[in-house]
Parts: sequence; structure tokens; C-alpha cells
Amino acid sequence: MGQLVECVLNFSEGRDKERIQAIAGVLSSFTEVHLLDCSSDADHHRSVLTFLGVPEAVLNGALSVFQEAIHDIDMNYHKGVHPRIGAVDVVPFVPLRGVSMRDCVQLARRFGKVVSDSHSIPTFLYGEAAVKRERKDLANIRRGQFEGLRKSLSGDPEKGPDFGPARPHPTAGACAVGARDLLIAFNIYLNTTELRVAQEVARAVRESSGGLPHVRALGLFLESRGQVQVSMNLTNFKTTSLYSVYEEVGREALKRGALIAGSEIVGLVPKEALEAGDYRTLMIEDYSSGLTLEERYYQVTGRRW
Repeated sequence: MGQLVECVLNFSEGRDKERIQAIAGVLSSFTEVHLLDCSSDADHHRSVLTFLGVPEAVLNGALSVFQEAIHDIDMNYHKGVHPRIGAVDVVPFVPLRGVSMRDCVQLARRFGKVVSDSHSIPTFLYGEAAVKRERKDLANIRRGQFEGLRKSLSGDPEKGPDFGPARPHPTAGACAVGARDLLIAFNIYLNTTELRVAQEVARAVRESSGGLPHVRALGLFLESRGQVQVSMNLTNFKTTSLYSVYEEVGREALKRGALIAGSEIVGLVPKEALEAGDYRTLMIEDYSSGLTLEERYYQVTGRRW
């Protein structure tokens, strides 16, 4: 069995379909890279590419996507409800098969050095690739977002990037690149327009506020739906499952007079995460078997995991 590494690259365009397709399309020139999913959201104004392959090809594919995106996206005109610091906001490398976390750390650091040297873009290392302890958590890097970069980078040398200049790129901002295990991006919609409700529920369930282990959560209002959303990342689904998160969000929402209206998976989910219960209870919108990483890999490559 060969090596497989996954990259889940997030870039700050979720509305212009032609632009999104052009950015994702650069991966088609890499024969050893397989694009499994491109998820876009207009309210978040963000797209997520899930692609995998042999390490060197994935690294080169990510560099090509980066170059296309920063030429296409001007952060001075970007508005969305999801936190972000740059045109290419976050680039995680994930070990899947025959690849160690240390290998992915090296990929992340190589990526960060290349893009900062080539494009004068400040790059921060996070997750397992972090050099500074406080940067292990991506939220600490994105605090203040793109608009606060200039002040944060110029005010304290300790807050400077791991690679690149201590000033944001004038249009592309900055980038966070890291190495991590499999993560599930899981959003739950509530049947209310009250942002306060979503924010309180998010605070109740996220780990940093004393909630569920390995859960990061934000409360957001989605104008296109006229609903609020509890937007979450599950960083260890084996410890805290999709099902336990869904139940806890439901309980906390009910305390505030709201009900769950549906949920969504952003990108792909490991098959094991859904097998922990009955997926129908999660009210996942647009569910299909191709939502799992393993099945989508088979659909794209014709090979089993």
C-alpha cells in the first residue's frame, strides 16, 4: 500500500463559482493528487478543498492552489461570518496511510517557508507543526482576523509570523499552515434568528468554555437562510462523537427555546464517525454515502481504502 496524505485547504471565496472552479481546477494537472471534495458557503464566504495523494504531489498541489488563490482574492473586499486571516486561510496536512505526523509537520513547514519566501506572505505554524505553544490552537492565530493583522504583527515581536515579514500581504493577508489528525467540520442549524442563542449554545458545548472535550464552536447568523448556526470543529471524534455533540447542542438549544433545524458536514467525514450511531438521527442535509472519506476516495480513484 502506498503513502497517502490529506490536505484540507480553506480559501476565502465562497460566492463566485467560476473563481472557485478556477482555483480548485489547478489540481487537475497533478496526476498523483485526487480532489475528493470542494465545499463552498456564501455566508461564510469560504471554500474547503479536500484532496489527497502522495506527500510530495500533495505539497506541490497545495502550493499551486495557493498561488492561484492569492492572485484571485483581495481580502480588503472580503466579508463573511467565518473568522479568517488570509486569501488562503488555513492549510492542514493530515497523515492517512504510510505517513507519520512528523512527516506532515515537515510538509507544513516546507509549505510555510516556500509561500513566505515566494510571495512575502506571513505564515504561522499551528497544530502539531506549531513552534510556539500558544499557536497549537488555530483560534489564537486568527484572533483579530485579517483586519487586525497589521496591528497585531507590528505591536509585539512575539506575535510575529514563523515565516515571512512581520506585516500582512496587502491583498492576501496571512496564512496558517499545520499538521493535525482527522477533523470533522460539523454545523448545526437552529430554528431561530437570534444570534445570542447560537452564541450561548456554542459557549456551552465548546471545550474552552468547559463544554465537551475536543469541540470548538462558534455561533453565527446566516443571512441566506434566516437562521443561526452553531459552527463546530470536532478534533477527536473518537472521544467526542458527532452524536454526543448533536445531543448536547439540542439540549442547550431547547433551554433557550430553540430546536435543531438540520445539520451539515463540511467536506468529508471518516466512515467510522458515522458508524458510531444512526446517521439519520443527525438530520444531515444532502446526505449521501459519498460524504465519507473512504467512499469518496473509491468513487474518484476506483480503489478501496
